[in-house]
Amino acid sequence: METLRYRYDGRLAPNGRRDHVLVGVVSSGNLEVLIEPQELGGAMQIEIVTAAHGFGTIWQALLDDFAARHPLRDVRISINDVGATPAVVGLRLDQAVEALQEDA
Repeated sequence: METLRYRYDGRLAPNGRRDHVLVGVVSSGNLEVLIEPQELGGAMQIEIVTAAHGFGTIWQALLDDFAARHPLRDVRISINDVGATPAVVGLRLDQAVEALQEDA
């Protein structure tokens, strides 16, 4: 397993009332995304645990795009990946943000 960590400066606080959101599943070709609001000095922290080694540059590009589209502040995002494609990663991240913004 490889662990990757990223930190982005955020601008937008989540406007939903949920204390966390969990989407996806831990299975081959898929991933699980957990988003938790947490005081992080305005940052968005992302930690990925993945079975696929050597894809750090691809993760960096995906997360740079995600952070540009969703500049969330004070959230911790945990990703458990089992070889998901970039399209699935983007889908799950967007799905998690959408769920986070909904009222509980």
